[in-house]
Amino acid sequence: MTRGLELYRSMPRYAATRVLSSRVPSLAGAAATSAAPLRLVDKGDPALPGAGWVTVRPTLSGICGSDLATVTGQQSFYFSALVSMPFTPGHEIVGTLQSDVALADGTVYRSGSRVVIDPILGCAARGMAPCPSCAAGLTSRCDRVTMGHVSPGLQTGSCRDTGGGWSRAMVAHHSQLYPVPDSLSDERAVLVEPLATAVHTAGQARVAPGDRVLVIGSGAVGLFTLLALRAYTPAAHITVVAKHRRQVELARLFGADEVLSPSDTLGGVRRATRALRAEPELGAPYLLGGVDITVDCAGSASSLSTALRVTRAGGRVVLSGMPSGSVDLAPLWFRELELVGTYASSGRTSRPAEPAAGTELELEAAGAAAAAGVDGSAGARSDFGRAFELAASAPLDGVVSAVYPLARWREALDHALSAGRLGAVKVAFDPTMSA
Repeated sequence: MTRGLELYRSMPRYAATRVLSSRVPSLAGAAATSAAPLRLVDKGDPALPGAGWVTVRPTLSGICGSDLATVTGQQSFYFSALVSMPFTPGHEIVGTLQSDVALADGTVYRSGSRVVIDPILGCAARGMAPCPSCAAGLTSRCDRVTMGHVSPGLQTGSCRDTGGGWSRAMVAHHSQLYPVPDSLSDERAVLVEPLATAVHTAGQARVAPGDRVLVIGSGAVGLFTLLALRAYTPAAHITVVAKHRRQVELARLFGADEVLSPSDTLGGVRRATRALRAEPELGAPYLLGGVDITVDCAGSASSLSTALRVTRAGGRVVLSGMPSGSVDLAPLWFRELELVGTYASSGRTSRPAEPAAGTELELEAAGAAAAAGVDGSAGARSDFGRAFELAASAPLDGVVSAVYPLARWREALDHALSAGRLGAVKVAFDPTMSA
């Protein structure tokens, strides 16, 4: 039997968790552990959906902010059409293959090999001809995440057929697999998927030489985005908004030129850019002027509101953290801002493998490749290739702050929900660990 955590359908529990975590933030951890529709179950290994699939035994699986939003009932109902329940969460995964698997190009990954998983369940995993996005290498935009021979699920960790990283066994398609070098520890390898997402975010930001960039939020998403922006873009100046002492320390270590507290964000940007401060009769102040690009890695109404109010006219606001709450969009209209979303990574390539010349997706993929410095190969310049570079070279020791066995899942979620305050960055499960 395989042990794993399972999120199941229970509207009373979901509603209770949502109310507790939104109205009483200090009880978010307690809500996740007492009211959430999450349970530890013993059941058989997931069945292989078809050819090209393999069983994987996770050795480490991270707890992501989107996982916490799901568990605490804060995730948007928009996603309810893109999942199949019950499902096992966990999409930041390093594990070992339980059998040989052959890739499309004939490469064979041997049983026992360590792999990192790209969680996107796109057309290749679903046994379908590629949609335009997948054909262009933009797999995070796949239009067929509810189709094919796999149940609906925008990614591993939200699909009932595949399992997820918060378990002792799951299945993955060969298109999702990346081998882990022997020189890379599990503690660094488990960071590759969120680092690949950060690399994709850096590309979506489309930073030009001389640009001033603001990163709001210094959890794992913000810190990894900072690493990617510093390593792979020509940003002239990167300012980071950090709330807690350990976040400030890591932001400086990871290359921030300036670190601001949340309360000083508008003032700090005004001083650095010599922008004018405007004071409306009601509502928060804002700037006439500001930074060229703001990346919102916090995903709250207040962080997005701040981003819109400190970005110069004609500038770009990138949503990396999952957005929530309502926001006044007057700045977006009046300052003619560009609002850009960024989700997951772009798959193995950032250019179409077989493009129809001159198509919009081809041009967009090529432009994204140029902006992010991605060369479109399956090697060291893809989103995951760059993520492996960062995982190997960046000062990431200790970033995996705590590791828990599955049996202590309540404690692990409590820790992750309070990570910033406790000085933690990434909390993970080790499904092989005994209680």
